[in-house]
Amino acid sequence: MSSGIIAILYVSSLIIGVVLGGAIVFFFRRMAVNRLLRVTQRKVSRTIIEAKEEGGKIIEQSRTEAEKIRTAASNEYRERRMELERQENRLLSKTENLERKLEGVGQRERALANKEKSLETIRAQIEEARDKELKQLEVISGMSTEQAKEILLQSVESEMKAEASRRLHEWEIKLKEEADVRSQQILAQAIQRSASEIVSETTATSVPIPSDEMKGRLIGREGRNIRALEQATGVDLIVDDTPEAVTLSSFDPVRREIARIALNKLILDGRIHPARIEEVVKKAEEEVNVSIQTAGEQAAYQVGVQGLRPELIKLLGRLKYRTSYGQSVLAHSIEVAFAAQMIASELGANPTIAKKAGLLHDIGKAVDREVEGTHAAIGADLVKQWEKSPEVVMGIAEHHGETANTSTWGYIISAADAISSARPGARRESLDNYLKRLKALEDIANSFKGVEKSFAIQAGREVRILVKPEEIDDLNAMRLARDIVKKIEEGMEYPGQIRVTVIRETRAVDFAK
Repeated sequence: MSSGIIAILYVSSLIIGVVLGGAIVFFFRRMAVNRLLRVTQRKVSRTIIEAKEEGGKIIEQSRTEAEKIRTAASNEYRERRMELERQENRLLSKTENLERKLEGVGQRERALANKEKSLETIRAQIEEARDKELKQLEVISGMSTEQAKEILLQSVESEMKAEASRRLHEWEIKLKEEADVRSQQILAQAIQRSASEIVSETTATSVPIPSDEMKGRLIGREGRNIRALEQATGVDLIVDDTPEAVTLSSFDPVRREIARIALNKLILDGRIHPARIEEVVKKAEEEVNVSIQTAGEQAAYQVGVQGLRPELIKLLGRLKYRTSYGQSVLAHSIEVAFAAQMIASELGANPTIAKKAGLLHDIGKAVDREVEGTHAAIGADLVKQWEKSPEVVMGIAEHHGETANTSTWGYIISAADAISSARPGARRESLDNYLKRLKALEDIANSFKGVEKSFAIQAGREVRILVKPEEIDDLNAMRLARDIVKKIEEGMEYPGQIRVTVIRETRAVDFAK
């Protein structure tokens, strides 16, 4: 056979085989699908049967549950309806009660209105009766209602004033007793601890000379030497009959000291003529300036005050040659510093500040002849330039009560100043001034109405006043004492303080027969 035929046969057989194979595969697949379809149908049938059975059960259960719910809802409805009926019954009863109460309120309102009308009638009757009584009282008393009110107010006012004065007097006595005890303790201690030697200065200095012949040399030809000395020093040289002594007179202690030193030098040297006098006076001025500086430094060192400016030291030293009522102002300032320190310590204040203020409190007297104003104000202005502590300045400015307000430092320095200056013998004054002050005190006291007699005693430290008891009662006696004190403070100058005592005495006299 040819190869072509063989190839055809081979292809044909291959095709037939493929077709047969496909047919066989299709057949077996169809058989498998049919078998699977039958199995699925059986499962579906069983599922449908089971679903029908389960659905019947669910429907039965649903019917049962629905019946239960319907029964419960019916019961709840009946209960709610019953509750609503009960509430409706309660509301009806309450409404009936409110209507009955409203009817009672209306009856009460009508009764109150009737009572108000009756009260208005009674009130009108009372007012009418009151007006009639007031008119009768006015006719009986002879005064109007306004006049009676005025008299009543005056009576109440006088009673209140009397009560206030009585209580004020009691408080003053109590406070005064407590303050007196405390102040006496502090001042007594300060006075005891600060007691010092009393130095009194005068306005004239006596200079001894070796012989009366020296008087002629001091006078010089036609008085040229004495004129040159007086012109150079500003001091009066008194050459009188006093043996072996001449007198230097001046109110300026610095000039008097310069003249004394210069005169001693001239007497020792023996060369006395105008040119020599001018030369010696200049040297004496230099010595006095050195003495002033030294005195200021010694005072600050003695008191224990440090850090003072040189300007203040110099002004402080000038107080060595300044006197007040015969008392050395520098010695007085040192004493005030110590007293102020003690008082401040007792009161719990700063003793260092009090000590410095006490030392500088009179520094204004060093220049008060050159500057206008009181020495307290001048001193405060001077110290303010170089002192950083405002308390020190306050103590200096306030120690004489010249400012509107007085601080603790002003009171401390004022008390210390009084301790130093008011001690017996610390200061002196002329007899004329003394008598004038006593008379001025008595005149002030006698100028008040109701005063019978007045006596200035204890060197003018106290004035006792006898009043007429029929014109001055106890409360007016206290007012009189305060009024006299104010007038003394306003119209007099005095060191320390003055005590005013008002005495009211009543006597009952009878005779046994």
